[in-house]
Amino acid sequence: MKQPMSQLRISLYMIVGTIFLHGAVMVLNELFFRRAEFLQGIGWIYIPAGTRLLCTLLFGWAGAVGLLITGWFACYWYYFPGDVARAFAGTIAGAAGPYLVYLIAQREYGLQSSLRNLTPARLLVCALGCAIASPALHHIWFILQNKDELLLGFFVMCVGDLAGALIVLYIAKALLTFRDSRLRAI
Repeated sequence: MKQPMSQLRISLYMIVGTIFLHGAVMVLNELFFRRAEFLQGIGWIYIPAGTRLLCTLLFGWAGAVGLLITGWFACYWYYFPGDVARAFAGTIAGAAGPYLVYLIAQREYGLQSSLRNLTPARLLVCALGCAIASPALHHIWFILQNKDELLLGFFVMCVGDLAGALIVLYIAKALLTFRDSRLRAI
């Protein structure tokens, strides 16, 4: 008799899936939107913001853990090589913002893993929340470090995160809706 997968194994699959998806989207973002960068790591279009939110909406804490792992590698070895403090701050800000939005959306909307109950309006609210939360956390760190271009950098990061989140979330919602309609047809 086949036993169901343990919750730990499922969580590990979600973490690994998040690492691969988010890592791949980060690479694609660098390939296609590098020229849309305002400052290093701050772009007018930032597709990984969408995978951050999608993975936390779908996988909860396991998605956030996957984001922490992927974020650490990207920050420490690519964006800010060898800068442990900046990599740590960027990693936490990148994962904590979407996870906070996930917790609020779970409480307010009663999330389902299929995102079925997230209407386009609710997805927009989640995307807006994430487009403010992550940049705000990043900019708290920048303020503590006396960085320049704070107001404009915050605005650009919000716009880029919102654009990336909307692109990814609406594509994912369309794919999940298409899958559900195909399953009902069977």
